[in-house]
Amino acid sequence: MENEQQSLFAAVDALLEEAAAQDPLPHPDERKRLREAAGLSQDQIAKALSVRRETVTSWETGRTAPRPPKRAAYARLLEGLATLHPVNAVNAPKPPTPTVNAVNAAPSPAPTVNAQEPLAPPVNGVNAAPSPAPTVNAVNAPRAEGAAVCGAEPQPAGAEGAAPTPPGSGAEPQFREGAGRGTAPQGPTPAQAPTPAPAPAPAAPTPKPAPTVNGVNAVNAVNAKRPTPLEGNGPLVVLDGTGHAHAADGLVLDHPTTTLPALIAWALGPDADLRSPRLHRNGKDGDPLLVLTAAATEALGLPLVLEDRRALRLPDNHPALKQLAKGKWQLTRRGFGPWPRIYRPATPTTGRQCVQLAVLPWGALDPRAWGEDTAELPAPELAELLTTYAARVLTPRGSTAVTGLELMTALRPPTRAARNPQTNTWESAPVAGSLVRPVDPAPPEAPDEHPVVAALYPRAHQRTPDQVLDEEAYDWIRDPELLSDAECTRTHAVGIDVNMAFAAAANRLVVGLGPAVHAPRPRFDPKTPGCWLADLSALDLDPRLPSPFTPHGRRPTGPAWYATPTLAYALELGHPVEPAEAWLRPDNGPYLDAWYTRLRDAYVATMADLGVTPALSEPGFLTAMAALPSGNKQVLSAIKSTVKGGIGKLRERPQGAGYRHGEPWPALERPTWRPDIRAAVISTARVNMHRKMLKIARGAGEYPIAVLSDCAVYLSDGPSPLDFLPHTPEGKPLPGGFRLGVSPGMVKHEGTQSLLWAVQMLDEGLNPARHIKGHDAAADGE
Repeated sequence: MENEQQSLFAAVDALLEEAAAQDPLPHPDERKRLREAAGLSQDQIAKALSVRRETVTSWETGRTAPRPPKRAAYARLLEGLATLHPVNAVNAPKPPTPTVNAVNAAPSPAPTVNAQEPLAPPVNGVNAAPSPAPTVNAVNAPRAEGAAVCGAEPQPAGAEGAAPTPPGSGAEPQFREGAGRGTAPQGPTPAQAPTPAPAPAPAAPTPKPAPTVNGVNAVNAVNAKRPTPLEGNGPLVVLDGTGHAHAADGLVLDHPTTTLPALIAWALGPDADLRSPRLHRNGKDGDPLLVLTAAATEALGLPLVLEDRRALRLPDNHPALKQLAKGKWQLTRRGFGPWPRIYRPATPTTGRQCVQLAVLPWGALDPRAWGEDTAELPAPELAELLTTYAARVLTPRGSTAVTGLELMTALRPPTRAARNPQTNTWESAPVAGSLVRPVDPAPPEAPDEHPVVAALYPRAHQRTPDQVLDEEAYDWIRDPELLSDAECTRTHAVGIDVNMAFAAAANRLVVGLGPAVHAPRPRFDPKTPGCWLADLSALDLDPRLPSPFTPHGRRPTGPAWYATPTLAYALELGHPVEPAEAWLRPDNGPYLDAWYTRLRDAYVATMADLGVTPALSEPGFLTAMAALPSGNKQVLSAIKSTVKGGIGKLRERPQGAGYRHGEPWPALERPTWRPDIRAAVISTARVNMHRKMLKIARGAGEYPIAVLSDCAVYLSDGPSPLDFLPHTPEGKPLPGGFRLGVSPGMVKHEGTQSLLWAVQMLDEGLNPARHIKGHDAAADGE
């Protein structure tokens, strides 16, 4: 026993030495202050440290932390700047009075602020002997129950010293740029915080039991992937059924286990302190998410299996629903299913009260999006995984498809609070560049079930290309008779896949914001989003490439409806474009830009966690991708599903056995039900694929044998994409063609099979791109 204890002590001492060897850094806000005080730009810092400017931005917002050897150099720079530009009475921020606890509760004057000393050791049970009150700063400030980790709690309306704010979610003093990424406090900025009056600290109240962090009551427990602590206790917890709620960074909270109403009240209270800050100043803070494991589901009196497998919801007479109704809690229209949302209507006194649940035994985490067995992970691991996704994308609000759609609204909220100059009152006003209200689609854009189509055609009518817009992803194979003798001598079929193809297509894409306007005999304008009726059948194209104008890749046979990106590409190829009619949207803008940026950053950061970075060479990139751990890609899979699912939700079809053809369905009530935007994104992604394939065909004589969505298969003399992707004499990728790399729009190796396998697939009329990995990629949700 004694030897075992000595061994454990030695291991702990080694960890302490490792932690002490790290170069300490000031709080991210202080890093930015020091740089600006010295008049230095982020570009100057980046050049001195041999990093990108975006990396310095991440360090200053707390999204990432520098690693050795950059960390030591950065720490030395900040230490020198702190000597040159110390905090004084003029530039020192004035935070609210710190929370009184057992450490600083001794009668003494209010602690002073000294942000110049961020490297001071934190107060703990060893150095907290009676002494003058310790300096309080962003590093050693004790974390009180219910208080934000890295910022002051927002002052309630009407509090002394607080500036009056407009009502609603657009109250400016409650927002700071960067909130929602786990990098900035949600409370007032230091300049807005009220100045505390000097007064002796009151006697220390009896402290409540503090939440446990990995078995220790640690104040500054921070995950290495999130250098800046999350707001509060983070956006979500995973309940293990034993009365414990697991949050990120190993935090464990106690919660009531008796009834759902008690659990909901706890989740909204200060003991849970769950926070999901808004992503836009005019948006809303996210709702707390409670993830129920199988044990927690049973503990709350819920069944492990839903009897209604079609509706996927609890029956209205279930005791749990009666408990909620007794407590005046309500459910959204989708009822109590795998992702129930429980709320009370907002009032001027209570504000928004809403909690999101995810019931794991009911299939809340789709294995096609999150990976197999993710729902069976231990509660601490699952909490860490889901919090990483929430910090980088959004706190899950349903399936990844639902979350992808909700992310659009979170980044581009439809309304804001605005003061009416005539009445001097606050009113709801539209946010420029957002989707403000539902609009009917143009007849060619609407699916067959839509009332607009039902009013024009009988139910059994099959619409032709000149009656319906058919912008879908590629599913094409080349006629095996068109394989050349040189291609038949090759040994391998190699698949390449475009990273985040639909997200890349959304980047800088101008889409309609308002209703469509009919235009007979219009002049084509590639800058105006909409759909156009035109005849592209006369354009001659190489049959070894799929047609860019149809999803099946065959040549158009006559007039058809096309989205603006498709017709603009026809113009780019030299085809005269003379539309017969069009449905255009003069009110337009780059609605999806922020959505793309958020998901791009999430994807790149997650790939960096897996060891794949933009700085890798092409061979290094392929090596790193081949070494990806198969069981540690849940967040990556969820991000990719968020992109595809979010775009798909823009044209959600009616669901349920009770639907009647031609009647409106609930999705039509959303401003984000926009099949025209979905069509524009898919059209752009398909055009992007063709443009690159055409560039490689013209520059190197290489033609694909199959294309499926964002995957293309080429015949090659070797098993690697480097064996067929063309390069310039300088060794760089062919300009305009496919490039290997991690960024959205670049490609990765999808899989390799033999030539005989590929030819057999073509002879049988099957798409090799679907099976290049050795399984059906589409059936597995890829």
